[in-house]
Parts: sequence; structure tokens; C-alpha cells
Amino acid sequence: MKPNQELPSTLGELRSSAFSQTLSGARTVKDELRANLICKLKRGETLFPGIVGYQDTVVPQVVNALLSRHNFILLGLRGQAKTRLVRMLTTLLDPYVPYITGSEIHDNPYSPISAYARNLIAERGEATPISWLTPGERYVEKLATPDVTIADMIGDIDPIKAARRGQDISDELTVHYGLLPRANRGIFAINELPDLAGKIQVGLFNIMQEGDVQIKGYPVRLPLDILLVFTANPEDYTARGKIITPLKDRIGSEIRTHYPQELGQGLEITQQEAWTSRGADSKVPKYIAEVVEQLAFSAREDKRVDKRSGVSQRLPISVLENAVSNAERRALANHDDMAAPRILDIYSALPAMTGKLELEYEGELKGGDAIAREIIRVAVGKVFDRYFEGVNVNSIVQWFDLGGSLELGETVSAAEMVRQLNSIQGLMEKTRALGLTENESDALRASAGEFILEGLYAHRRIARSEQYQFGAEEKKAPARERREERDEKDRERERRRRQFN
Repeated sequence: MKPNQELPSTLGELRSSAFSQTLSGARTVKDELRANLICKLKRGETLFPGIVGYQDTVVPQVVNALLSRHNFILLGLRGQAKTRLVRMLTTLLDPYVPYITGSEIHDNPYSPISAYARNLIAERGEATPISWLTPGERYVEKLATPDVTIADMIGDIDPIKAARRGQDISDELTVHYGLLPRANRGIFAINELPDLAGKIQVGLFNIMQEGDVQIKGYPVRLPLDILLVFTANPEDYTARGKIITPLKDRIGSEIRTHYPQELGQGLEITQQEAWTSRGADSKVPKYIAEVVEQLAFSAREDKRVDKRSGVSQRLPISVLENAVSNAERRALANHDDMAAPRILDIYSALPAMTGKLELEYEGELKGGDAIAREIIRVAVGKVFDRYFEGVNVNSIVQWFDLGGSLELGETVSAAEMVRQLNSIQGLMEKTRALGLTENESDALRASAGEFILEGLYAHRRIARSEQYQFGAEEKKAPARERREERDEKDRERERRRRQFN
């Protein structure tokens, strides 16, 4: 593509340039997106780089919608990359597209729709000035909120503009255009569509179907060239019934998004999005990253977490960043050579976790912190099983059964922690299952040894206090076990009763 200064600057130059072949008035935004998409598909290019886990599910449906020239909606819970996917549609737009200079709605020079553009062409003819839009300038996004007005979206009469120009208030030239007309010849995205008021939604489907609007009672014909893309939460979309039926009927495709279906996909997303590169003296062990990712999967399976709200993919991203920061703070305080997060650092990242969990009644009774700690324990147990299935750890458990105890605070230096862990028979040699060697740094060895102890605690092989003191697991009396079982059943009955009511 030619540099910007070589692009035609008048309508006459545009007509005689190579652009006249592809930029005729007949080519709409949807045609443009379709043509560029077909070219990428033929070349085998990655359509939406950075979007992980949708290659076989969501992306094919988006491709079908674009090939069909549909306006479409993405339905999904929070943290499912809906907005990110919509913003990447700009990669399918042409590098440059011309419009009549000064036009608020970016009129196509070959088929102007505004009174301003038509008058300018009638006055200047082939000398009409031309400007150019880049893909980023052709994308408009609006978060729908109940206070959005029809003036914000469509436009309003500007009496000051009418007075300055000496025009009648009903003249189209007195209109101050809203976001939707200003997105003409581009992509207009509305996030959380159900939160728009009904009359705003009526304005949208008028634009989608007829291309006309009414501004303060004056009919204005605006056959806009635009791709409309919406996002919404399925709970809002279906249960609360806030999308009016005529608008829903005019949305060409309804595409469901989802959370990562495999742990590997979640790990790839978190690694891509989380800020963990704090320098050469910082490293995140693989098993720690897996535990953090498992938190989201375990929380989505937990019956005490609200399934309708979902568990955002931002949870593992925020928790991992917080855990790395806690390890970094400890390393700086102790002058350690390396900062490697431990399981204790994940517990320290509870503030990054509890705010992203919407709890059911039973979870609210127990408290967000308690639920989060139990989810961490479950996640540690599952990851521990992947590494230590079939590995004999009885010698470690026996050390605690014989009266051994160990207190590991989150501020303990790596060297001191390794020294304490070495006192447990057979513990540090088991870190080989995690891929560690004897030449590894103290920070990594301390993290690995503590992970093994946390895994045994997760499976109730050993005990741990809130002060992170490990010891032998308390043997419960049969009567106490029966009492706890009855209490759990009572809580389950109460939860079901409240759901039924």
C-alpha cells in the first residue's frame, strides 16, 4: 500500500487512480470484510491471533457470520474474550478507505448520504477534497448502560449550529450526529446490549432494517454502511428479557463463547496475558502456573460458586501476577538471588481471587475467604496427583506421624526454607518428579519442597495450621465424622430449599 502522502487528495484524482477499481459505491463494509476474509482463508492465515481455545468452536461461527454478511452477537459469561475478539475484526478491513473531507459520518465519495457531502460535491465537483481512514479509525465501541440516550446513539438537533449558519432548525445540516452515524463505513460494537433502553434498541433495528431514523421528530434518511456487532451475558439475554424481539430477530447470527475447555488452553491464555516477566531473577515453576490455572477450573465446578455469573479468565491472570509479586517482595526483603512463587504466595493472592467469585447462599454463609482457600486446596491436590501418581511418599508422612513438625512462613528466605525442608527424610529427593535437579537455585527447590507438603495436606495425609505449621494429620473420632457428615447434609438441604423458593 502506498504511503499516506501519495494517496489521492481530490475526487478527481481518486476517480483516475487505481483505487477506483475497488472503492466503488457498490462495495459495502460487509462486502469488504467478506472479501478480505476470503483472501486470508485462501492463504491459510491465522484469523484472530491471541484468541486461544476458539479455533474449532467460536471462530468458525464468526467466519460463517462474516461470509454471510450478518450482524451478529457474541453471548458469553464475563472474561471470555468477547470484546477482544470483536476488536480484532478491524484486521479484516482495508488499510485505507477514502471519505469526503469534513464529513462527520465519513461519506463515501462515490455515494454520499449526508446533505453536507452532497452539497460539497455539487459545489466543488472533481476538486472535492478527499481524506482517508485507517482500520482503527473505523471501529467504534460503546458500553451499553441504562443512561444512554437516543441522542448519544443516533443524534440530536443542534440549535447553536442552526443559529450560526442561519438555517432552519429542521434542516439536516443542523443535526449533531451520534455514535452510530459516526461509525458509518466501519464496525460499531455495543457491549452488554440488554442494558440499552427499549427505545434505543428500536432505533438500532430501524437502522439495521430501513436505514432511517427520526431526530426530534424530523425524519432523516441515513442508509448507513455499517457492521453491527453486539456482546451480552446469556443470563441477561434470555432470563431478564431485555432485548426486544424485533431487534433480536434482526441479528443474523447468535454465537456462544465459552471458557477454556482444557487446562493447557487456560495456561496459554494466562501466560499470554499475565505480567510475570519481572527480570532474569524471577521464574514461575510450571506446577505453580498449573495450580493457579486449576483454580479457575475448580471454581467453575464448585457448587458454592454461582454458575450464572461464571468465573472469569481474569482470575488466574490476576492471582498469578499477585503471587509473583509476593515472591518478588520476599526475595527483595531477604536479598535472595531469585524470586520463585510458592503455594503460600497463592494464598497471599486471595485479594485477587475473592472479588472475582460470586457465591451461592451456602458459599456466602461460609465466607469468600474460606471458599477461596478450599478451592486452592482442591487445585493443589489435583495438580499434585498429576506429578506424584504412583510415587511413594510414605516416608514423608511417617516423619510427621513420628512427631515431626515444621513452620514455614511466607517471609522465610529460600536458603533457610531449604535447610528446614532438608530435615524431612526423603522430601527433597521427591522434587525430581517436578523436574528439579540438585543444581537448581534455593528459590526453586524451596518452592518444590513446599508444594509437596501442600499436596499431602490437600489429600489430608498431613495437617497444616493457619500459621503454615505442618504436622501429623489429626485422626477424627467416628462420632465426629458422623456429626460433620450430618452437618454437611443439613447445609445441602437448606441450599436446595432456598433455590426452590
